Amino acid sequence: MVQEQAIDTHILEQKTVLPSKPVVPEVIEDFLCNFLIKMGMTRTLDCFQSEWYELIQKGITELREVGNVPDVYTQNMLLENENKNLRKDLKHYKQAADKAREDLLKTQKERDFHRMHHKRVVQEKNKLINDLKGLKLHYASYEPTIRVLHEKHHTLLKQKMLTSLERDRAVKQISGLQASWRLMDTGHDIYVPEIRVVPSFEKENAPEGPTQKGLREAREQNKCKTKMKDNTKDSEFPTDMMPNPNLYLCKENIGPAKFDYKLNDIFRLHELPVSCIIVHPRRDILVSCGEDRLWKVVGLPKGNVLLTGFGHTDWLSNCCFHPSGNKLATSSGDTTVKLWDLSNGNCILTLEGHNHAVWSCTWHSCGDFVASSSLDTTSKIWDVNSERCRCTLYGHTDSVNSIEFFPYSNTLLTGSADKTLSVWDARTGKCEQSLYGHMHSINDATFAPRGHIIASCDACGVTKLWDFRKLLPIVSIDVGPSPGNEVNFDPSGRVLAQASGNGVIHLLDLKSGQIHKLMGHESEAHTVVFSQDGESLFSGGSDGTVRTWS
Repeated sequence: MVQEQAIDTHILEQKTVLPSKPVVPEVIEDFLCNFLIKMGMTRTLDCFQSEWYELIQKGITELREVGNVPDVYTQNMLLENENKNLRKDLKHYKQAADKAREDLLKTQKERDFHRMHHKRVVQEKNKLINDLKGLKLHYASYEPTIRVLHEKHHTLLKQKMLTSLERDRAVKQISGLQASWRLMDTGHDIYVPEIRVVPSFEKENAPEGPTQKGLREAREQNKCKTKMKDNTKDSEFPTDMMPNPNLYLCKENIGPAKFDYKLNDIFRLHELPVSCIIVHPRRDILVSCGEDRLWKVVGLPKGNVLLTGFGHTDWLSNCCFHPSGNKLATSSGDTTVKLWDLSNGNCILTLEGHNHAVWSCTWHSCGDFVASSSLDTTSKIWDVNSERCRCTLYGHTDSVNSIEFFPYSNTLLTGSADKTLSVWDARTGKCEQSLYGHMHSINDATFAPRGHIIASCDACGVTKLWDFRKLLPIVSIDVGPSPGNEVNFDPSGRVLAQASGNGVIHLLDLKSGQIHKLMGHESEAHTVVFSQDGESLFSGGSDGTVRTWS
């Protein structure tokens, strides 16, 4: 027991030797501070606090170096650092939130704008749909009337044709009577049978039908018009025409195709746009037609005006030389075709019969017939000698914009706004074939001088080549979107020129397929034509000028 007590005493002595934790005299600090405050010693108080805190901080630093920093102070400093970092993060997040809020407001404004635009577009769309429905209903209400009028129109045309046939038959019978009477006057005893101008299918004593009524009305109308001359007779279409040997020269003698045309001169001939240019087949002159109702004969190469033609009451659309070169045919918006004597510029014949503007005209190679195409969806063949319409071509459903005779034949080619080309027999007035392929209105169509090729251009700048022998398409060239107003071949038939709505003259090499451009027009180009030797090119524009290229 004594020994155990000795051991316990020794242990207690060792515990008392252990160092104790420093005690912060907080009570003394508070007492001194309160005393200084009570005595009003503020300066001493400030000095005391600063020195006291420095001593405390120094003690904490020493303890930190030893590793005996109290946990409370360490946690407080860590919390302060964390608070600073949190404040920085909070400030950054606040700025990001403000920016996101601004972007959100901007996006909402754009969304509201597009939503309003979408609503307006939907309203306009619904309005257009309602308008289209109303127009369809309106058209449906007029469709029966249009159908009836169309049937009446065809009925009247048939009656007119029958009337014309009966009139011709009556004229022949009357001429036979006159011949019989002349024989009777000479002393010959000839029996003259009774002749009645009655159709063979009509019975005697039958009531007056539509044909007789139409004949009677036609006779009454003819009383007010100028009578035809007694000695005029209808011309006959030639059946054995010989082609021009100049068109079929040996191809080896033809020089290389020319594409390097340069703008040579500008002739200001019209106050309004030029609609057509043609070159004389044998002389160094050209004729230009304009929308100022005038046509002018221009000498080459100086461009001096030799003759000016007056007479049309509206714009001119096209012109064509007589095969002999001494006459001119012009078509106009005044619904007429006029024939002119180029020696003095006088109008020798006016052909009337179209209901709307006449777009184009062409002369037959024999020189006795003129064909014209019109906005009234028809084409007409006129007999120059009998001065009347020999045939009206029906078949197109829209404006017939171009017409041309195949050289030295009785075949006609027409191009229409109904997107088709038609080939006609001029002797019978029947459509032999229609060519389909264009997707837009056809503005012009022409034959190649050599071979059997047709070229056509439409309102979106697409030019097509067709094989006239097989009546099949060969190639399609798109130089749009500007419209192609006119196409013409050079004398060799190897270069095709197109006048475009953007003022560019496109030259197509039919052998290689390359396209060359002539830039020089300041506005739309309406017409283009080659000289007879192919060395020069003439183009007319909407500014009233004719430009020469060589």
